[in-house]
Amino acid sequence: MSQDQLTPQDPRTRHESPGSGEQPVEYPGRTGDMDVHPDHGEKTYRGLGRLEGRKTVITGGDSGIGRAVALAFAREGADVLISYLPAEEDDARETVRLIQEAGRTVVTAPGDLREEAQCRAVVERAVDEFGHIDVLVSNAAYQMARPSGLEEIPSEQFDRVMKTNVYALFWLAKAAVPHMRPGSSIISTTSVQAFTPSPHLLDYATSKGAIVTFTKGLAANLVEKGIRVNAVAPGPVWTPLIPATFPEDKLGSFGQQAPLGRAAQPVELAPFYVFLASQESTYMTGEVLGVTGGSPIT
Repeated sequence: MSQDQLTPQDPRTRHESPGSGEQPVEYPGRTGDMDVHPDHGEKTYRGLGRLEGRKTVITGGDSGIGRAVALAFAREGADVLISYLPAEEDDARETVRLIQEAGRTVVTAPGDLREEAQCRAVVERAVDEFGHIDVLVSNAAYQMARPSGLEEIPSEQFDRVMKTNVYALFWLAKAAVPHMRPGSSIISTTSVQAFTPSPHLLDYATSKGAIVTFTKGLAANLVEKGIRVNAVAPGPVWTPLIPATFPEDKLGSFGQQAPLGRAAQPVELAPFYVFLASQESTYMTGEVLGVTGGSPIT
């Protein structure tokens, strides 16, 4: 935690709305192609040893929320495996650099999580390198805004959204649980979209609703093993996925619908994943933490 984080600040203006002047980028989106780069906590996040020695897996760890979480975990003392699409190698190398700079071990596992075999391979690589898994963060996601809603969503896109966002969580958890000890934690990334779906993100919102249900059900299923399962539900967050999947005319106002009037930066999400991974949340399982800028999750 930085001095900046310790000083009270107006949450409406702590970060500027980032979308103004941003141009669309090619999917899957690379941080280097963005006009306005996200803040992952590179200059501000200071760890306090909350995850010392933990062995962790973070999917979608190359950029955005995943990079911010990987950086925070490393500065809290964890070793980290990140998975990502091969097309995101440039971003992944920067995340690797940040983890190494924090003095922790980093392992990479590029590949497409729409395949069960790749999900198993990610877990197997983590076990080969670390011996076990203490924390699994299922964060990788796919979305593509469709302004006309249902009629504009091709079946191929619906399938990709479900495979990336829901199936992968199922496959990863199924493979990882045998290698997790009592006290371990599974953290999924859902969304405010699970509770207040936007028509242009119908398939994405549906997948995030499924993640909420799966998280709660899996938490009950794993209580007897001493493994906690929780989720973080972000509101609008400025990541490469946004200019890569939103229409250009929506970028300038991105996040302004939140009561706080702006999008979050990835650094503002990372502490919640640290909390759910740490001993500070040992009496919490089956919960969804809303980090939405004031939008309700009910």
